Amino acid sequence: MKTMWSGMIQFGLVTVPIRLYAATVEHPVRLHEIHVADGSRIEHRPFCKGENREIPYEEVGRGLALADGRVVPLTEEDLAHLPLPTRRTIDVLGFVPFEDIDPISFGRPYYAVPGPGDDRPYALLVEALARTGYVAVAELALRSRERLALLRPRHGMLILQTLLWRDELRDPGDLAPSTPVTERELELAEVLIRDLTGINVGDVHDDYAHALDQLVAAKITGGELAEEPAEPTPALDLMAALEESVRAAERAHERLRHRP
Repeated sequence: MKTMWSGMIQFGLVTVPIRLYAATVEHPVRLHEIHVADGSRIEHRPFCKGENREIPYEEVGRGLALADGRVVPLTEEDLAHLPLPTRRTIDVLGFVPFEDIDPISFGRPYYAVPGPGDDRPYALLVEALARTGYVAVAELALRSRERLALLRPRHGMLILQTLLWRDELRDPGDLAPSTPVTERELELAEVLIRDLTGINVGDVHDDYAHALDQLVAAKITGGELAEEPAEPTPALDLMAALEESVRAAERAHERLRHRP
């Protein structure tokens, strides 16, 4: 795996050398842009508005746009020398219980592995966090910006999870429902939740990718595509829907108990 960041975790006078590696990899289904008339792939080439011409990628740089419309060019060397203490140091701001962090603010996870040298400070931090149930809230500069993050133990090592800043979280406004529910409806919903408790997420698969494979195969061979599943419709009688759902869940549990 490619090292995403290397430096030190700093808490108190203790320093922990670490390296960060991406902990996840997504497998999106990528649809390419094509020319509908002949199916050829579409290319997007860099174009300079000032000179009204296409330019080679070697002439493409980056810059920051100011409010008055001017753009200040910034080189890789400029960005590498930003006066940020978090550029090479993960500065621990404090420790909080893990449940105090709202999951809505979670960003990308990274494996924080011990860097070169003595790994006792690393092992100490992992064990101390595991024993206390606390996580470390910290700041670091990663991918061209300063980020808030938390450090938490997992399987004997540290996970660094980036967090969104408060101003990056949207206020839902009045999107929440205002219709009250009855006590009986709530009781049945709780029974249904208990009956459906327990799922192995590892057994869940990407149905979209499979359906897309079927579509492509049908396009190539001229075959028929499987019929679309019926779209669920809102229940007209909420109590009846809850009661039938509970009965169906109980029947499923009964079948599992009698399975040889």
